Amino acid sequence: MVLENNLSLVKKVNRLLNWGHWFSFFNILLALAVTSVYWLAEPLPVSMMGWLYLPLNWIGHTAFLCFMFFILTIFPVSLVFPYQRHVRGLAAILATVALIVLIFDAYVYANLGYHVGSASLDQAVELLRQQIVTNLRNFVLIVITVAALLLAVELTLSNFCWKKIERLKKSAIAAPLFTVFIGSFMLSHLLHIYADANVKYDVTRQDNVLPLSYPATAKTFLARYQLIDLNKQSQIQLDKLSLPEQFSHQHNMVCQETTNNHSTLLLVTDNFSPELVKQLVAAGLRPLEQHFAPVSTDEALLNLLYGKLMIEQDADKQLQDAPSWLAQVPEGRISISRSADTKVVQLPWLNVAPLQTHSIIFDNAPQQHWQDYSPFDNIVVMGLSGNHKQFSLAPTVAWSNWSALRQLQPHQVTQHLDWLPTLLAQAGCHANANWLGDNLLQPRILPKLNISDGEIISFKKDKMVILRADGSYGVWSAGTLLPLNDRLDLPMLTDALKRIESPTEH
Repeated sequence: MVLENNLSLVKKVNRLLNWGHWFSFFNILLALAVTSVYWLAEPLPVSMMGWLYLPLNWIGHTAFLCFMFFILTIFPVSLVFPYQRHVRGLAAILATVALIVLIFDAYVYANLGYHVGSASLDQAVELLRQQIVTNLRNFVLIVITVAALLLAVELTLSNFCWKKIERLKKSAIAAPLFTVFIGSFMLSHLLHIYADANVKYDVTRQDNVLPLSYPATAKTFLARYQLIDLNKQSQIQLDKLSLPEQFSHQHNMVCQETTNNHSTLLLVTDNFSPELVKQLVAAGLRPLEQHFAPVSTDEALLNLLYGKLMIEQDADKQLQDAPSWLAQVPEGRISISRSADTKVVQLPWLNVAPLQTHSIIFDNAPQQHWQDYSPFDNIVVMGLSGNHKQFSLAPTVAWSNWSALRQLQPHQVTQHLDWLPTLLAQAGCHANANWLGDNLLQPRILPKLNISDGEIISFKKDKMVILRADGSYGVWSAGTLLPLNDRLDLPMLTDALKRIESPTEH
């Protein structure tokens, strides 16, 4: 009797484990559909090696995550509590919860650029809070519908695998599937080792796309067997990110007639007094969050008026003459001027001049001249430079009534480099070479770039990465300026540097 009971128990456990393997397989297919969202949120590879690595990494890592989920949850439950109805129901619930978590992580990644974790939990919660506040009814309806649909699918899969387990075993597809999943996992890691050793960024830039992704790297693998010098390898990778000694685009402007009848004013002031704030509120302006500007005044002027970085030793001499692009713009399109009682000592060429359809004006008492500014359709009032002791590029005050700017993606960082391309686009002008900043009404997908005080600074949604000249780095939340416990994202920096060399986009 005892032997029969033991045999019966073994058969139950064996059938449950076979069922669990097939249940996991179908969940791998579901998970592959969800993890495709991560790739849609990233630029596609540009090389054959990058395209080869993408499906291998996608299939191999997703299958690995699902298999580990089975090992850590369903497998021990099947051994300890081998009652098929209870195990199948519990497995369906656990798989539903896991897929919901995966969907939420994919949503956070698509919006913020990083995965949910202890360091980014506050940002993820804030993103979720914004959706709840914006439209609570739709949010609750979507969550309930998705959860119910997933649970129904999981229960259906669970029941199907249990009833058809013998037919599935006889189908002879288990071995090929196992080969595909294991082969993809191993080949992706081997390819990554080669790519990392040869600085193939089209492969390594995919490191952080999938959740819980920690592929083997050439540095740790080869250094373990004393085949490379870690310091030398680090220097090679930093050299890959080095900038040209002289970087200066010559922007030859082409201006066309435009149907845009909206006038635009960029008003720069150092005097954000309480009276001015009251005036801005009364005029319908609202704060623009996460607008960054250099702390150095000279550097801020170069960013704002010239669209350049301060990487040359004689940068202050560039401010002595008006921007070259200004003379190429048809008369009456754009003006750069100052109010009569405002001096900008770094700009000797700056004069008091009539306002044009699109204007940049420096005024340290704007509330006194507000009647001259109020006819403009789109108004941006901002400080010239950032203010922070730790960062050379820091948030600055910016207010606007420009409705199009309010439609920017949440956690979208803007900077002084963006204003000139945006203003020129409004005036119907474009250049033969790319500006480092974005036309904010048609931003590029590349991470934002700035170089300040010998530091390469990049923004991707809410994540700010700083790479210093000595090879040290830091990762912060751009919204809170709090450090994130994250690795250096070299692919992100590499993508940002494409702004220097990418062809012109119109």
